Amino acid sequence: MNTASTATSTTARTGTDAPSSGAHPADTHDLIRVHGARENNLRDVDLEIPKRRLTVFTGVSGSGKSSLVFATIAAESQRMINETYSAFVQGLMPSLSRPDVDLLEGLTTAIVVGQERLGANPRSTLGTVTDTNALLRLLFSRLGTPSAGPAVAYSFNIPARTASGVMTSSTGEKQIVREATYHGGMCPRCEGRGTVSDIDLSELVDEDKSLNEGAITVPGYKAGGWSVRFFTESGYLDGDKPVRDYNETERHDFLYRDATKRKIGGANLTYEGLVPQVRRSMLAKDRDALQPHLRAFVDRAVTFITCPDCGGTRLAEAALASKIKGVNIADACAMQIGDLADWVRGLDEPSVAPLLGNLQHLLDKFVEIGLGYLSLDRPSGTLSGGEAQRTKLISHLGSALTDITYVFDEPTIGLHPHDIQRMNDLLLQLRDKGNTVLVVEHKPETITIADHVVDLGPGAGSAGGTVCFEGSVEELLSSGTLTGRHLEDRASLKESPRAATGALEIRGANTHNLRDVDVDVPLGVLCVVTGVAGSGKSSLIHGSLAGRDGVVVVDQAAIKGSRRSNPATYTGLLEPIRKAFAKANGVKPALFSANSEGACPTCNGAGVVYTQLGFMDTVATTCEECEGKRFQAAVLEYKLGGSGDGPDGDGGTDGGKDIAEVLAMSVAEAEEFFGSGSARTPAAHKILERLSDVGLGYLKIGQPLTTLSGGERQRLKLATYLGEDGGVYVLDEPTAGLHLADVENLLALLDRLVASGKSVVVIEHHQAVMAHADWIIDLGPGAGHDGGRVVFEGTPTDLVARAKAGEPTLTGQHLAEYVRTS
Repeated sequence: MNTASTATSTTARTGTDAPSSGAHPADTHDLIRVHGARENNLRDVDLEIPKRRLTVFTGVSGSGKSSLVFATIAAESQRMINETYSAFVQGLMPSLSRPDVDLLEGLTTAIVVGQERLGANPRSTLGTVTDTNALLRLLFSRLGTPSAGPAVAYSFNIPARTASGVMTSSTGEKQIVREATYHGGMCPRCEGRGTVSDIDLSELVDEDKSLNEGAITVPGYKAGGWSVRFFTESGYLDGDKPVRDYNETERHDFLYRDATKRKIGGANLTYEGLVPQVRRSMLAKDRDALQPHLRAFVDRAVTFITCPDCGGTRLAEAALASKIKGVNIADACAMQIGDLADWVRGLDEPSVAPLLGNLQHLLDKFVEIGLGYLSLDRPSGTLSGGEAQRTKLISHLGSALTDITYVFDEPTIGLHPHDIQRMNDLLLQLRDKGNTVLVVEHKPETITIADHVVDLGPGAGSAGGTVCFEGSVEELLSSGTLTGRHLEDRASLKESPRAATGALEIRGANTHNLRDVDVDVPLGVLCVVTGVAGSGKSSLIHGSLAGRDGVVVVDQAAIKGSRRSNPATYTGLLEPIRKAFAKANGVKPALFSANSEGACPTCNGAGVVYTQLGFMDTVATTCEECEGKRFQAAVLEYKLGGSGDGPDGDGGTDGGKDIAEVLAMSVAEAEEFFGSGSARTPAAHKILERLSDVGLGYLKIGQPLTTLSGGERQRLKLATYLGEDGGVYVLDEPTAGLHLADVENLLALLDRLVASGKSVVVIEHHQAVMAHADWIIDLGPGAGHDGGRVVFEGTPTDLVARAKAGEPTLTGQHLAEYVRTS
């Protein structure tokens, strides 16, 4: 009886998966199991991922890697963790919907280290986002001479202020305070920004006109509109009098008067001059957050100069006067982090030994992760995607947490081949601490270090979404999949580079770490600018070429868009499509926009209806009225193409497509549809051709931008810029997010651009692009103050020959290894 009872108890406790060897049941949970994943384009994916191993997910851009790793595994882990909080706390957190998957087992806490840029707030620096500045402020408050006060007295985000009044203690005792001082380190003139602005009044006002004639040239200020009536009905100004004829008082009231209560248009309102209005509505906001036309106006009308009071340090005089061994906190933040680490290491102060130890450890992590060339006063918004991703990784390297699932989105973006090995070492460190590391990656250098590889595909979009292979790297090489075939690709050097037709001169370039660089960028060829991360590539090109006439720059800035944005709206494709529908059916173009008159009234053109469930998650359901098509039923009666355009009925449209069916087409299908027949629309066809050229033929033109991968967004932006008029195209790492097989298509596109008479300048680390170049400009030899010089300029063949002759640059060394077996 007791024996049977014990056996039953053991069976119930261990279950059928219990090993016969007597191992603990907890040790059997060594897999993450995914069953029936259908998020985005995934097709009922079943998968087992080993825990405490490094697993790399590969496949062409759009094959479903991000949908599986981020939108399914990481999303469900984070959603389940959020459910452990109280209903009140959950109400303050972002709402996460349940992924479309049948079953997920074996999940652990997921930490996502993505490609998102750090916030571009002008008050945010590398030191503030990593909390390194907090430790430095504390150090100077303890050791600085003369002391400026507590730690907040060294913060450029906190102003010094005084107050008077009655202070009540915790015991209820009241005390009259004549003048209480609150410490802060903010420079009072620039308010902690480091720069002050000067407005060009000629860009604000046309003095030859009156207000009623449109004297104000600021965007949004139209003659007759409320923004201008605000001035003409204030009682201060004559709306018909030319601004040039204003007397001194009128000019002051118009341009500079401080906020004053006035009766305007029969209402009591606050009147203020034009300049304060512009400062408040435009200059007080982040420039990058402004709409494009407002950003262009700010660039024309406003000049930012270094604050003359603080010299750009952002700090008040007292904070700058406080020093440790002759170095103030601004000097420390301006040092290259590697040098700052050495300076901190030289401080021997037993009274603050724990503080120095923590600061030293943090700075050493910067160096270890390959960011030692940066400085703590670097604005966070200027960091590249790769630098931002490595910055986020710093907080995890010394963490005591284990058995965490770390999820990385292409951690090698922005890294030179010389730097990739360092990133690989960091990924292996995280794994060896007992963590599960999941990496979405295209670079063969990182794929080859994986313990387990999952290859998705075989194609992109509707042609992908299945697991083509899972196993070891050795098995991948012999698998015959697209990734397996291209993993050991090697490029051949160009035998006969094209000759330059001219040159863009750069003289005395000294942006950031550049050292008075003089270089000629050749025209009429494919020129690649390369060098290790931090060597000065972007500083040279963006600082010296961007803004010149005829130069079109395609940078790494992320595409911003909501669920209502899609490739058709982003590229301007929807406009000719709407006009074609309107012309064919004799109605207004606005009917064929889901964001305008044609929107379904139930879901307002969103395609889904959001239901608020109080303290529970908001639920999104497909709109029953339009069935997710986003348009009114009456709009869907209008067709384009077929035997006769017009509403169904008397006119008939045999085989025609409605607007929802058109937006559901892939780029390739739409290109064929608008390229011939009665639906032929040259303006739309031209945009679709550019989308096909960049390898997005599989993408649905009405697919929300929020569902696109990083590589897809980069190429979508490239396709848009290719339509601009310009003689010189500057591309910043166009291979970001591209599969090995897609790089060939990109090179073919670049060749077509050069053949059409364009000049192409590419900032790139990919060896295949370097080998294909006509001319290479290599910066270095190192990063930060060890870089900023041109170490080579010439053909790829000359660069490799120099490396083999025993005079290699870092780029030459890696390029020679890459093409060695070709």
